[in-house]
Amino acid sequence: MSRLSVNVDHIATLRQLRGTKYPDPVLASYLAELGGADGITIHLRQDRRHIQDRDLFLLRQTVSTHLTLEMAATEGMAQIALKALPDMVTLVPERSGENTTERGFNLEQESGEIEPIVRKLQEGGIEVSIFIDPTETNVRIAAELAADFVELNTTFYADSEDFEKELEELDKIERAANLAAKQKLGVAVGHAIDYQNVVNIAAIAAVEEFSIGHCIVCRASLVGMERATREMKELILRAAEK
Repeated sequence: MSRLSVNVDHIATLRQLRGTKYPDPVLASYLAELGGADGITIHLRQDRRHIQDRDLFLLRQTVSTHLTLEMAATEGMAQIALKALPDMVTLVPERSGENTTERGFNLEQESGEIEPIVRKLQEGGIEVSIFIDPTETNVRIAAELAADFVELNTTFYADSEDFEKELEELDKIERAANLAAKQKLGVAVGHAIDYQNVVNIAAIAAVEEFSIGHCIVCRASLVGMERATREMKELILRAAEK
């Protein structure tokens, strides 16, 4: 069954915008779980623009499903993860000043910096996923690195300017997902997924998990976190059953 992990980063973005104590990512995560979320995802950025260290440790104590920590592949971040012990770490490339994560890792060029972090986290009992652009080369190298999961970057699909390009990018995601499954890697997808474009990806049988945040938080600002999560989960499950 396809799983939904709700990213609550932008709940923290609203809080940090005014320097208040609310809205609280812990409460938002609880409501998302009530709405059917199978997990909670947070990105502890090196610039701490939204999620803070305190949020991570509080969520580790309160999340009753599955907690995923997105982070840069650095020694400093690895030490924080080993103290908090999330269920999974997703390694993502970070660039100072970027609005959001701009790309997946190019493992042909960047596997050397990732490999020791993967090993360190796994030795500490944490599953590791690597956020990659959906290419067969990236998938094969992720398997060589002994990652547990890959998360396929869906930005190019979501930002397609026409139907032909959308089909092309969807095909890349499906081929990468199928190869990852054959390589015994878990398969997640994420980035720029919304209530409209999720359906086509959810129809890909090899995709196990959806990491979705911004659109759910935006929807939650109008209808509440529990309902926004439930609506997304229902879309995923209906598409997966077809």
